Amino acid sequence: MKCVYHPSYSIALPPGHPFPMSKYFVLKDQLIAEGILSADDILQPAPLDTPTLELVHTREYLAKLAASGLTAAEQRRLGLPWSEALWQRSCLASAGTLLAARAALEHGLAGNLAGGTHHAFADHGEGFCVLNDVAIAIRKLQSERAIERAAIVDLDVHQGNGTAAIFEAVDEVFTFSMHGERNYPMAKMRSNLDVPLNDGAGDDEYLEALQRHLPIVLDTAKADIVFYLAGVDVAAGDRYGKLSLTEQGIRRRDRSLIEAVRGRGLPLTIVLAGGYAATRARTAELHAHVFRESVAYERR
Repeated sequence: MKCVYHPSYSIALPPGHPFPMSKYFVLKDQLIAEGILSADDILQPAPLDTPTLELVHTREYLAKLAASGLTAAEQRRLGLPWSEALWQRSCLASAGTLLAARAALEHGLAGNLAGGTHHAFADHGEGFCVLNDVAIAIRKLQSERAIERAAIVDLDVHQGNGTAAIFEAVDEVFTFSMHGERNYPMAKMRSNLDVPLNDGAGDDEYLEALQRHLPIVLDTAKADIVFYLAGVDVAAGDRYGKLSLTEQGIRRRDRSLIEAVRGRGLPLTIVLAGGYAATRARTAELHAHVFRESVAYERR
């Protein structure tokens, strides 16, 4: 399985900041240590050029990001302090999702060991999301005519509001979000299919909802590629999650998604999205499950 990673996925944040930035290299090291990935499986992205970023984001917003032009209020909404490293990291992570999508089109299945920044809108960032990596990848592949249609299966605990807004009027992209109804963002945007869940929903309720709706998504989308936001903030005890999935429930979720998509012969691109467990190592361990399940599927 090909996965994309760059050392600059992790950058320094102020002490005590809640975003688990170190999870990226912890996850990469863990997957290599387990033999899930080898060094040859890891691809390294180069930053995207401005015309590619402008396929999704406004010129004004990109200019602010490139030149430290975000106001204090905009940085509070983003939840991250601006820095040159953050700007470069965001470009690299978005490039990583595009590179992973190209690998998925070639090999059937690939992942980015970052990405899933679904709260980024065309003209602003919020919720720890600077650039919308999945939207950029889709628009770039469409512009090259490498794909016509795409489906986004967003199983992060938070609704992918930025992604929904970007593609609301785009018939060629199907957005599916299954998320906590009373969780961030409080003002939801409109996906093609939204499945809100009650606080405390556990394995059985969650998996039943996924198995009921996922075939509808795949039948309706008629996609050339599927992007899976495999957020692990659905786990019981997550700092921002409010749901109650067990570790085994997360593995069953990932397995069922992989089997459904790959069983139809569709290319699948996996990105991490959110996860806020008690420690960075625990967050990385939960993220690792989707790659374990992917490799297990491919080895059948």
